[in-house]
Amino acid sequence: TPISAIKTNLFFEILSIIHDIISVLLKLYFLFLIALCAFLYFGHGIIRNVLEDKPAEEVVIDGNFSVHFIELGNKYTGDSIYIKAGDNDILIDAGSRKNSADDIGNYIDDYMDDNTLEYVIATHADQDHISAFIGTKDIPGIFDRYECEVIIDFAITNKDSQTVKDYFEKRDAEVELGAKHYTALDCINKTNGASTVYDLGDGIKMTVLNSLYYTEKSSDENNYSVCLLFSCGTKHFLFTGDLEKEGEEHLVELNNLPEVELFKAGHHGSKTSSTDKLLSIIKPKIVCVCCCAGSDEYTDNLNNQFPTQDFVSRVSKYTDRVYVTSIATDDEVGYKSFNGNIVVTYNAGVVSVNCSNNNIILKDSDWFKNYRKWE
Repeated sequence: TPISAIKTNLFFEILSIIHDIISVLLKLYFLFLIALCAFLYFGHGIIRNVLEDKPAEEVVIDGNFSVHFIELGNKYTGDSIYIKAGDNDILIDAGSRKNSADDIGNYIDDYMDDNTLEYVIATHADQDHISAFIGTKDIPGIFDRYECEVIIDFAITNKDSQTVKDYFEKRDAEVELGAKHYTALDCINKTNGASTVYDLGDGIKMTVLNSLYYTEKSSDENNYSVCLLFSCGTKHFLFTGDLEKEGEEHLVELNNLPEVELFKAGHHGSKTSSTDKLLSIIKPKIVCVCCCAGSDEYTDNLNNQFPTQDFVSRVSKYTDRVYVTSIATDDEVGYKSFNGNIVVTYNAGVVSVNCSNNNIILKDSDWFKNYRKWE
């Protein structure tokens, strides 16, 4: 009947409308899913940057970056700095004496899982920076203890000591086993397969900085120091070995240095390093000093014992977050922990300091109150 036909047509029209509505809803649903996925993939970093008051362009580091200033097991001042950068294990220097290889090795073994140092840097040829690479008859040195993939060291030395000869012998043996060896000058000139900038992954880069004394002779061995800048996005960490005043002046002139989160105090906090010309550019937030505070190893002049009053007076303009590894004592051992092993960690935009003995900053210590003044 006509009425039945009308009802049938109306029924199919309603079905068609319902179909169209469902189609639109499905399209909107899929568009919503696409937008949600895009937000989850791209947007969370921007939101996190806003919440943490960080610029959106800052690189987010996926892995930890940590710098470890190691106590060396004796009363002698020296450097050995272990860096964990993503999956890379890096060692800058191995002082202060040959038997320190045990203290260094036992420490870094807790952080390594493959017995491989991806990068080894020997800044210059003084024994308080290279002797533990050699080791002793009973204690394997760093080169014997670990597989070393890349070795970067000083381009020039004035020294011809047995320690330096032993270092070269051990280094060359490691090269024979497959390590790549470059001088700092190779890195600057990008010769022999070397690079100036090494990408360590996870947004972390290691840059070999230019220095006049990679090519020019100096009367001071310290000026031959290999200088390094580690960058984690907009956070920077500077290591200049024992570079002296003249070397620091040229370092500033030859490089576009940024302000830094961390500065390894030049030459153990001596009066001839960490100069105003360098500090005024890098404006460090944290300064770590590898030394045995108050030791008369090099001088009886109290003001010139590490860390010196001149060093303190200069660095105090920029930060009070100064940490020191060890302190001299009058007993047979000759030293004890000041802050101890100092660990500076950068993770998720935050730089923190934690020490094995205590986290007391230098100016708040009893030693400082007795022997130094904050200016």
